[in-house]
Amino acid sequence: MDILKISGGAVDEKKAASLNILALSFVGDSVHTLYVRTKNVETHDALINKLHILTAKRVSAKAQAADMERILPFLNEEEMDIYRRARNAKINTAAKNASIAEYKKATGLEAVIGYLYLTNKEERLKMLFNELYPEDEIDSAK
Repeated sequence: MDILKISGGAVDEKKAASLNILALSFVGDSVHTLYVRTKNVETHDALINKLHILTAKRVSAKAQAADMERILPFLNEEEMDIYRRARNAKINTAAKNASIAEYKKATGLEAVIGYLYLTNKEERLKMLFNELYPEDEIDSAK
């Protein structure tokens, strides 16, 4: 599946790295959610309510924190910097069903996704999404 082409690449790496880290997370949350929704539509013949439930489970703070742990070994130095900045950012909200530590890891995942999307690092984003959503896991969820 191709990643979105709406505005990815609109920001150069230096500018993206200097953006408010929570702005990167904001963008990454949307990109991740759209990716998961698209995957669910492609792999499940289900009613909208079921698709929503499947998506909500995968994009919850708790699930994103686990996903971050899963891809942490694959991050390069630049992505680790983005992750650490986001994880350490002062956040004035909290997730309903996740600990503060999980919420901060989830914010880190979203920031990395947002950074990769905005800098048009499509191949890198695909690689990380493939680590998070291997085809055999998706197919077995049918």
